[in-house]
Amino acid sequence: MRFGLFHILQAGARAENRPIAAKGLTGTGYDGHTFWDTESFVLPVLTYTQPSAAADALRWRHIVLPEARRHAADLGLAGAAFPWRTIRGQETSGYWPAGTAAFHVNADIADAVIRYLDATEDTEFEREIGLELLVETARLWRSLGQHDAAGWFRIEGVTGPDEYSAVKDNNVYTNLMAQRNLSCAAEAAVRLTDVAEALGVTTEETASWRDAAAAMYIPFDERLGVHPQHEGFTDYARWDFANTPEDHYPLLLHYPYFQLYRKQVVKQADLVLAMHLRPDAFSAEQKASNFAYYEPLTVRDSSLSACTQAVIAAEVGQLDLAHDYLAEAALMDLRDVEHNTSDGVHMASLAGAWMALVAGFGGMRAGAGSLTFSPQLPGGITELRFRLCYRGRKLRVTITPGRARYELLDGEPIAVVHHGKEFQLGKRPNEHDIPKVKVGPRPAQPARRAPGSRSWADQLAASLRAGRG
Repeated sequence: MRFGLFHILQAGARAENRPIAAKGLTGTGYDGHTFWDTESFVLPVLTYTQPSAAADALRWRHIVLPEARRHAADLGLAGAAFPWRTIRGQETSGYWPAGTAAFHVNADIADAVIRYLDATEDTEFEREIGLELLVETARLWRSLGQHDAAGWFRIEGVTGPDEYSAVKDNNVYTNLMAQRNLSCAAEAAVRLTDVAEALGVTTEETASWRDAAAAMYIPFDERLGVHPQHEGFTDYARWDFANTPEDHYPLLLHYPYFQLYRKQVVKQADLVLAMHLRPDAFSAEQKASNFAYYEPLTVRDSSLSACTQAVIAAEVGQLDLAHDYLAEAALMDLRDVEHNTSDGVHMASLAGAWMALVAGFGGMRAGAGSLTFSPQLPGGITELRFRLCYRGRKLRVTITPGRARYELLDGEPIAVVHHGKEFQLGKRPNEHDIPKVKVGPRPAQPARRAPGSRSWADQLAASLRAGRG
C-alpha cells in the first residue's frame, strides 16, 4: 500500500495543472496519456488524503474545457465532450467504440467534482471551476439523450467501462452517473445563480436537467432479478469460457471484437462499478444478486477491475474473495501480474487497492455531508488502520475483528455513521461492535480466471518484517 501511495503522490501532489497519466511518472506506457481512470480511481484517494492535489487535477480538466467544447460541437452535441484518451485536451483515441463512444468520462469528471466539493466545501473552487464543469457536462447529457414515447430519458449508442460491450443502449453505469451529473448541476446552478447566469444557464435549462434525471431509464431484468449491464445484455449467449485456453487472455488480443460485443463477457467491472459509485441506486438484495451474476462473466482483462470487485465483494459479505482481489490489485506491479510493468505502474490499480481497504473492508461511503462506515475484516487481516480528511477534519479509523475505533485527530466534532447508527465523534474516541453478516456461497469466476493466491503477498510481507525486503 505504501508503494502505491508513493506513486500516487509522486504523480499527483505536484502535478501543477497537468494531467495525472495512467502510468504516473514511471514509464512510457500509453505515451503519457490520461484516461477516465484518473477521476474514478486516483482522485478518490487524493480527495480524502491530499485534497489540494485532487483540485489541481480538476483544474487541468477546466483548462482544456475549450477543446472539450469543440469536440462536442464536432459531434453535433451541446456542452463539452471530454476525450476518453488525451494528453493535452484533444481526443487521441483512434477507435470510436472504445474511445469517443465511452461518453461516461464526462460523468466521471463531474463525479470527481461532486466528490471533491462534498469532501472539502471549497466554495471558491465551486465558483471558479466546479460549476462550469458540471454545467457543460450536464449540457452534453441533455443533448446526447432523449425522452422516449413513454417519457423515459434514454442514452443510446454509448460504451460503458466494459470495453467488451461497445456502442450499446442504456448502459446502467453511464445512465446512473449521468443522472447524478444532471441533478447536481441543477442544484449547483440554483445555489450559485450569479455564476450560472454568466454561463448562460436559464431556469428552463435547469428544469430540463431535473426532468432528464428524474426520468432516467435504468434497465432491470425481472426474469433474472438483476440489472443488465446495458439494455438486452442478459439476453446474449454467454462466452464459452470452458473452451477458452488460458493463454488466450486477454481476449481482445485473440478474438475479434465482433465476437466479444455480442456475448455475455465482461472485460472489467461495469455494473459492479455502478454499485460502488452509486450505492443509493441499488438495494442490498440487488447488490448481492448483481455481484453473484457478474462474477462468472468478468475475466479481468483490465487492471481496473480487481479493486472494484474487492469493494463490492466486501460489501456483500464475500470477505475472503475481497481479500483475494485486494491482493491482485495491490500486487499488480510488484508481482507484475499482467507482465507489462516494464511500461510503467498501473496507477488506477494502486489507487484501487486503497479503495479496496478503505471503501471495501472499511465500508467508507461519503456524500451530501454524510460520512458512513460499515467495516468488516476477512480472516487473514487482524487489524486495519487508516486516516482520511473530510470537511476540514482528520480522522483515524482502526478496525479489528468484531470492533471499530473512530478518532478525531483534528477539527470540530462531526457526525459519523457506523453500520447504520449515527454518533457524534468529538475529542474522545468512539468504539463500536461490528455486527456479523450472513454470507451466501462464494461465487465462481470464469474458468481459469479466479484471482491469484495471496501466498506470494504473505511471503513478501514476512520478508519485509524480517528486514529482507
